[in-house]
Amino acid sequence: MKLTDITLITPYLSLDPIFYHEVTPTPLKHPRLVSFNPSGALLLGLDPLHIDTSEIEGLLNGTLLLRGSRPYAMCYAGHQFGYYVPRLGDGRAINLGATKGWNLQLKGSGQTRYSRQGDGRAVLRSSIREYLLSEAMHALGIPTSRSLALITSDEKVAREQWEHGAVVLRLSPSWIRFGTFEYFFHSNRYDKLENLADFLLQESFPELVGVENSYLKMFGEIVKRTAHLIAHWQSVGFNHGVMNTDNMSAIGLTIDYGPFAFLDTFESGYICNHTDTQGRYSYDNQPRIGYWNLERLAHALSPLINEEKLKNELDHYGEYFTEHLMELLRAKLGLESAHENDSELLRSLFSVMENGRIDMTPFFRTLSRYDGNKEALCALTLAPSQLNEWLERYDERLLRNSSSTDARHAKMLRTNPNYVLKNYILQEAIDAAEKNDFSLVNDLLTLAQSPYDEHPAFERYAGSTPNQYKNLKLSCSS
Repeated sequence: MKLTDITLITPYLSLDPIFYHEVTPTPLKHPRLVSFNPSGALLLGLDPLHIDTSEIEGLLNGTLLLRGSRPYAMCYAGHQFGYYVPRLGDGRAINLGATKGWNLQLKGSGQTRYSRQGDGRAVLRSSIREYLLSEAMHALGIPTSRSLALITSDEKVAREQWEHGAVVLRLSPSWIRFGTFEYFFHSNRYDKLENLADFLLQESFPELVGVENSYLKMFGEIVKRTAHLIAHWQSVGFNHGVMNTDNMSAIGLTIDYGPFAFLDTFESGYICNHTDTQGRYSYDNQPRIGYWNLERLAHALSPLINEEKLKNELDHYGEYFTEHLMELLRAKLGLESAHENDSELLRSLFSVMENGRIDMTPFFRTLSRYDGNKEALCALTLAPSQLNEWLERYDERLLRNSSSTDARHAKMLRTNPNYVLKNYILQEAIDAAEKNDFSLVNDLLTLAQSPYDEHPAFERYAGSTPNQYKNLKLSCSS
C-alpha cells in the first residue's frame, strides 16, 4: 500500500470540542527528509520499498493531508515537578488521525491553542533523539511510542541558540495521559471525565467494555502497566527525566522523550535533567514518582470509582514493580528460577557497580559471556576486589541452574544489549545532521533496532562511555 492510499479516522473528534482544538499544521521552509523508518511503515500497512520521499516530506510538513484526516491538538493538564498546572495540552504536536490502531502525530508542527507563549516548534537535535529512542526502546522490549519519519528544514528556531526546525511523526495506540483525566477532574467536568474514561476503554481496553467495574479494572491495569514500565526502565538504566503527569501515558507507554539518558557509570541518584535541581526525577526516584503519579490519577478518577477500591488497586503497585524488576534482573544474570537470597545478591551487585564506577551496559554484556574467568569483568571496575568477592557469590548461585554454561550465555546475550543509545552517541549523529549529513542518524536507526547483535563498524559504541561524556545533564529543549 502507498502512503496516499491510507484513510485515517478521527474518533477522538466525536468527543465534546472541549477535548481538542482543530488546527492546521504550519509548514516549515524548505523541508527535507532526514530519515524514514521502514519498521514504522509496516505498522501502518505501507510498503517500505515503494515510498515517495516527497509524499513523506509533505505528510510531515503538513502540506499533504491524507484522506479522512482532520488535524487536531489535544487538551490536558498535569502536575509539573509536583505542581498542578490547570491547562497544558499539545502545544507543539498535532494529531492527524488513526489507522490500523496507530494514532499519527506530528511533533514540531506549529502553534496550537495550547502553545501558550511557545512557538509550537521542535528543533533537529530533540527530534533526532526522540525519533531514534522510540525505536531503540521498542527493540529493548520496553513499551513506547514509535516513529515513522523525521524532517528538518531551513527554518530557524530559537532555543539556547538558533537551530534548525524539525518535525518527527510519532505513532501511538493512544495519546491519552494521566493529565487528560486531571484536566476534567480539576475543572469539575465530571460528565466529560466519564466520557474520557469510556473513550479510553473503547480505544485501549476493549476487553473491559461492558464488564462489571470496568473503570476500576482499567485503573488496575494502568497501575500494573506503569509499574512494569518503570521496572523495565530501571533494569536497563534508563532515566526519563521529566515524569510529569502530562508525560505519563494512560496505557503504560514511554512517551515524550525530552531530557533522558541511559546511565553511563552506574550512579543511583543520577539526574539527567539540569532543570531538575531537587532530583525529583532522578534514576533512583523513578519508582516512587510512578506511584505518586498514579495517586494523582486515582484522585482524578474518584468521581467515577470508590476511593477505597482505587487505593486497593494502587496498593498492588509495589508488588507489581518488585516482582517484574526481579524477573528482569534474574534474566540479566542468567538465573533460571527465583531464590530467597536473590534480592540481596542484586542489591550488593548494584552497590559494587556504584562503588566501582562501572558502566552498566558493557558490564552486563560482558557478564553474558562469563565462564569463571573474572579478568574481563574486573577490568571494568575501579574496585576489582569488591567485584571479585561478588563474583564468588554469583558462582555459587549459578550452581542452582540446571542448564549448561553455553545455554546460559545464549539467553543472556539475547537479554543484555550490546548497544544502548547513550547521549554521547546521539550527539555525534546530531552534530553531523546539523551539517546536513544524515548518514549516522540512519546508521543509528539500524543499531537501535538490533541492539543485541554485533555491529563491527560500531564496536566503539559497545564499550564504556568516554570519561568526558559520562552522566551529563541535558536541557528540556534537548
